[in-house]
Amino acid sequence: MEDFVPVHGTGVLLLIAVAAVALLLVLIMALRLHAFVALILVSLLTALVAGIPVDEAVPALLDGFGTTLASVALLVGLGAMIGKLLEVTGGAQTLADTLVARFGEHRAPLALGVASLLFGFPIFFDAGFVVFLPLIFSVARRFGGSVLTYALPSAGAFAVMHAFVPPHPGPVGAAGILGADIGLVLVVGLVIGLPTWYVASYLFGVWSGRRFDVPVPDVLAGGEESGSGGARTDVRSETRTAPPRFSTVLLLLLLPLVLILLNTGLNTLATAGVVDGDTTTVGALRLLGQTPVALLITVLVALFVLSRERFTRAEAEGIVNSSLGPVCAIILITGAGGAFGGILRTSGIGDALAESLGAIGLPVIVAAFVIATALRVAQGSATVALTTTAGLIAPVVAAEGLSRIDVALVVIAIAGGSTVLSHVNDSGFWLVGRFLNMDVRTTLQTWTVMETLIGVVGFALAFVASLIL
Repeated sequence: MEDFVPVHGTGVLLLIAVAAVALLLVLIMALRLHAFVALILVSLLTALVAGIPVDEAVPALLDGFGTTLASVALLVGLGAMIGKLLEVTGGAQTLADTLVARFGEHRAPLALGVASLLFGFPIFFDAGFVVFLPLIFSVARRFGGSVLTYALPSAGAFAVMHAFVPPHPGPVGAAGILGADIGLVLVVGLVIGLPTWYVASYLFGVWSGRRFDVPVPDVLAGGEESGSGGARTDVRSETRTAPPRFSTVLLLLLLPLVLILLNTGLNTLATAGVVDGDTTTVGALRLLGQTPVALLITVLVALFVLSRERFTRAEAEGIVNSSLGPVCAIILITGAGGAFGGILRTSGIGDALAESLGAIGLPVIVAAFVIATALRVAQGSATVALTTTAGLIAPVVAAEGLSRIDVALVVIAIAGGSTVLSHVNDSGFWLVGRFLNMDVRTTLQTWTVMETLIGVVGFALAFVASLIL
């Protein structure tokens, strides 16, 4: 609907946007309506109120929904498959055990954090943290001290990877809505995410462990033997062989990163004129490094390497199939956020917001962080905050004519805002608090502060980078 002319002035359009977001929050928070249904309903109502013709409202909604899913569904689905294969075969256990042994007792929290960063590339926060809990409790019992010393660096690593790095749905969805280069978002996410984790999660986790003496819970059945050995036994009984070697796990985790970085590097060299981007060889190498292709290759390699001598073809298919169910809701919510963004663009609300921000003089990257923070605090869901903010800010990004690197930095700023101030309306708050057997006050003083530090430090680094680059 490129020919649609807004029927309302800037002031009215901004009021419609505020009312739409407010209605969205009421539906999700007060009426407990599923976020996917709420986003679709609000998108349709916004289209009608903003003056989009009745016969064009649904096509505009479907266009935004489909465009977002085109970039999200493949990446999230393939990433979930890789994570599930590594989880079921005991790859997480191998990764953590090897790194703890090599780092030593005094650096055990660092080892668990590094293992979580690696394992957190393909697997979502909640699944990864739950898989690592037996390992965390086992290491905490072995070396002593507060469980927070070991749990927070690990939980923070999963949170950072989930918020900043594709193929996780948040950054993928925001990148799709904003038109950002996924490969570049991955590189920027890693460059910003790693120091963010070290400062906001590892150092804070070690400090919290000294200040808050939280004993190792018995939530997963007591004793060191059942804490780690039980998890190991379950996995081995399921796979019928030993877990994969550390080198195998590391190779599978690094393979998609190397392929994606290859594509990004060749694209940069082609732009600079160092290599001829039109040659067949360069084109083929860049194709291998396209994020969906890189993840597809990794899935095929993982299926061959991890399934061999462990699973029948039917069992391997069942494992891969089981990985898709938990991500369906996230994919649909992300697509619905794209639909909302499409309506905002079509109706002229996005352009009105761009004009207003330009009049105020607030940088796009700062506005993105502030809006995402407000939505995150109000309704708790990082995915809803991220996709809604991306939809609101997309016309502003397009109007500003930002560079590829600046658009990637805006994605990270939105991710930072959608991470801060995790509190009682966030499922992650209760997941961490209950598994670590902490009361609400202690969870607020530890997990909530860490999440806020992750969001603020990540945004600060992105903002500084936007000033320099």
